[in-house]
Amino acid sequence: MKFHLFFLTISIQRRIWTAEEIEREQLIRQVEEKMMDRKCSMYQLF
Repeated sequence: MKFHLFFLTISIQRRIWTAEEIEREQLIRQVEEKMMDRKCSMYQLF
């Protein structure tokens, strides 16, 4: 897909994820969710 904007061409390509990258992203999201749960539980105490 290409956009022509003021004589500037921007090409957008879809990136193919590897299984390792998907697994890593899932792990990161799980850790972020756990940290958010901890933060929320601490705020409930006050």
